[in-house]
Amino acid sequence: MSAKNNQTYGGSGLKVLQNLFASGHYVFSFDEAQKSAELLGIPVSTVPNALASLVASNWILRLRRGLYVGTAELPGFAQVPSFAIGTQLAKPSAISHWSALSFPHLTEQIPHDVFVTTTKKIVTPSMREPRLGPDRKEHAWNVAGVAYRYITVRPRFFFGYELVWLDERFRVPIFTKERALFDMFAAPSSFGGIAQSLEVLEASLGQLQGLNLVKVALQYGVASAAKRLGWSLQSMGVPERIIAPLRKIPFTGFILLDPGSPPQGPYDKGWNLRVNLPGKAK
Repeated sequence: MSAKNNQTYGGSGLKVLQNLFASGHYVFSFDEAQKSAELLGIPVSTVPNALASLVASNWILRLRRGLYVGTAELPGFAQVPSFAIGTQLAKPSAISHWSALSFPHLTEQIPHDVFVTTTKKIVTPSMREPRLGPDRKEHAWNVAGVAYRYITVRPRFFFGYELVWLDERFRVPIFTKERALFDMFAAPSSFGGIAQSLEVLEASLGQLQGLNLVKVALQYGVASAAKRLGWSLQSMGVPERIIAPLRKIPFTGFILLDPGSPPQGPYDKGWNLRVNLPGKAK
């Protein structure tokens, strides 16, 4: 592309961007860019080269095929929050796990990565790279130094989020504090084990609605997660009237309190649990 053509495409591309941003499309698709060009009377045939010119100038980033975001290099442009990018890379999706826990300050751990739950199967660019030996790599979508980690769930498990304003421009779906905390008992290994889950639960009980946490567990409908949560709430003094629905969930046999630790420790028949915590080996 000649310097003259590059300047031409860049000029028309900036007009398209300004129109997109004015309508709130800070993360935008190729189709949206074409519609913007049409509204401005710019030939849609020039859009591919215009976008390529803007990417080369580092004024926009290509997130994936057909999806773009403006950068801080663009004059007068506000930086798009990582949470907004994460929920645009996959739809439907919601900020979850450590990211959701850190947002309402349920934990002092500030994650470097952004965790997002979605119903879509995500294929990151790293998954397309040739495998050399056993693939133990944790795949993530890396954009401008931020790693976006996606957790795919069945549609029936995708609930318990609310739309939250990050600032005056960006509103994104984020798991509620009760839903985000419940995930620590549904999949303790994703958070470093049940000890970490218990620590966060104890520190955040004052910020939680106990009944709402129990409702999340009942809607999730997985007995192992409900029993772990119920035992944990009881151990922290939550009244029986709140946790009784979890105790009544039918289950045969015993569940490990921490599925990632050895099967040892005492049995709690009231919760169908084997309490395999350190110091509970008898």
